[in-house]
Amino acid sequence: MEEKLFSLEKFDLLLDTEWIARNFIYLDEVDSTNSFLLKSKDIKINGSVALSEKQNEGRGRLDRTWLSARGLNLTFSVLFTKLKKIEKLNFLNMGSSLVVAQTLENLYALKTELKWPNDVLINKKKISGILLESVSSGSKITRVVLGIGINVNQPIFHGDFRIEPTSIKIETGNYGDKERILAEVLNRLELMIDKIDENPDSMLDDWRERCRMIGDEVEVRQNDKSKYGIFDDIDKDGNLLLKVKGKIEKINFGDISLT
Repeated sequence: MEEKLFSLEKFDLLLDTEWIARNFIYLDEVDSTNSFLLKSKDIKINGSVALSEKQNEGRGRLDRTWLSARGLNLTFSVLFTKLKKIEKLNFLNMGSSLVVAQTLENLYALKTELKWPNDVLINKKKISGILLESVSSGSKITRVVLGIGINVNQPIFHGDFRIEPTSIKIETGNYGDKERILAEVLNRLELMIDKIDENPDSMLDDWRERCRMIGDEVEVRQNDKSKYGIFDDIDKDGNLLLKVKGKIEKINFGDISLT
C-alpha cells in the first residue's frame, strides 16, 4: 500500500496529557528513535517523544533488528529524566506493554496476550515490542528512553523471525489510525506511570491477566544458555519465577518460549 505520513495536527487534537509528548519531535528518517533521544544533548525535557517514519537501525531486545516499512507503522520513543521510582524500570517495561495491549483492545477489539517481559501478541504473533535503555553518570541513571514499535498497516513481513509478526491491518482487514493509536498509548502511559508510583501491585495483576504462558512449560534463553521449567508466576518486582524440579528460580532477563 502507499505510505500515509503521520499527521501532527490530527495527533495533537487527540493527545490529552500533561507532560508526555508536550515536546514532540517528528523525524522523517533516523537510525533509531531510542539512539536519537539517548545521544541528544539538546533534548532534556521530561516526556519528550520522538517519532520517525523510518528507522534504518531499529532494534528490539537482545540486539535484534526491528524491521518496519516506511510510513506504515509506529516507531517512537519517550524520554524520561524525572521518574520518581527510576529503580523500578522493570515496572515501566511491563506497564508499557500493558498500555499497548489496552489500546489495541479498546480501539480494535483485538484479543491481546503479553509475553514476558514486554512483547504484545495477537494470535501468538507479535504486534508490538518494547526496548528500554538508559544512560548513567556514575551510579546514577540520568536518562531513560522507552522505545515502542507497533505494527499498524504493514500487510506482509519478509524475513526470518523467532515470533511471526502481525499487524492491525492483517488482523482486522482494515487500516489502523496511527495518530489515534499513538495518542491513546501516550495518554494511557501517563496514567500508567502514576499507577506504577502509587499502586504497582495493581499494574502487575493487570499484566498477569493477559499473560497466558503462566502455568506452562517454557524455555528461558539467557545469552547462549537455556533453562527449562514451569512459568510459575511473576514476583512483586516483575521478575519471572521459574519452577525447576520443584524449586523456584528468579529470572530477571531472558527470552521465553513454549516448549
